[in-house]
Amino acid sequence: MKIQEFYDPQTYTLTFLVWDEATHDAVVIDPVLDYEPGASQTTTKSVDAVSRFIERESLKLRYVLETHAHADHLSGSQILKARHGAKVAIGARITEVQETFKGLFDLGPEFRTDGSQFDRLLGDGEVLDAGSLAVKVIATPGHTPACVSYLLGDALFTGDALFIEDYGTGRCDFPRGSAEELFTSIHEKLYALPDATRVFVGHDYQPNQRPLRFETTIGASKRANVQLRADTAKEDYVRFRRARDATLAAPRLLLPSVQVNVNAGLLPKERANGRRYLHVPVNLFHPTDDVGNPKG
Repeated sequence: MKIQEFYDPQTYTLTFLVWDEATHDAVVIDPVLDYEPGASQTTTKSVDAVSRFIERESLKLRYVLETHAHADHLSGSQILKARHGAKVAIGARITEVQETFKGLFDLGPEFRTDGSQFDRLLGDGEVLDAGSLAVKVIATPGHTPACVSYLLGDALFTGDALFIEDYGTGRCDFPRGSAEELFTSIHEKLYALPDATRVFVGHDYQPNQRPLRFETTIGASKRANVQLRADTAKEDYVRFRRARDATLAAPRLLLPSVQVNVNAGLLPKERANGRRYLHVPVNLFHPTDDVGNPKG
């Protein structure tokens, strides 16, 4: 099994392409559709790089796997589906995330909250057949309810749950996030895997301006993760996570990302004038009156 990473420095996102050298069966995990918020313009530079690699290696893309509905980048899953005939899959609890954000973004009665925008909804412990690749699904909620990690052989792809040990873990302050759940996901489930299990993270924020890292191990994480080691008490982690999350700004692409990603990476439908529109609520986190004065 081979793994190729693709890094988007604009959002600190890692996309992974995993394939079987013998059969050329492949999956892509967490692809990026580039988005420039000032002009509200999408481009395909990041996903084009993945596509070119697939074509150069004559790979058969079976699935695009999302670890969750990302809040920091738009998904490039639909482009890969259209170009390579892959299916798009995500954790089954995406329906909870859809229900939450349908109301926040006023997405209207036509927006479905049953997950049917995706080709497959994946349950905890399920083994997905991606040609010759067997993908074990491990539900790892906490960052969002729908977060899953994917285990292929000895390689674990953790999305926003577990990062490189010098950075820590994912934030838990999004709607329906839970520091308690993330502790259980990592401490009781991921840390139960063999220490030699390779861990491929969904983001690397390069603390102290160190070079890019995207791979560690379960053993290294248990020994040295700065936020959650094997000997970290649950109450200590939850206290730390809540305090840290209270200091974090909203991701730069939060509003466009979430409403596109809960729709399986599909952009809003064209209106009668031939244009597409995102919903951007004003003062979502700190409501105001008509002229901008804080309420309450």
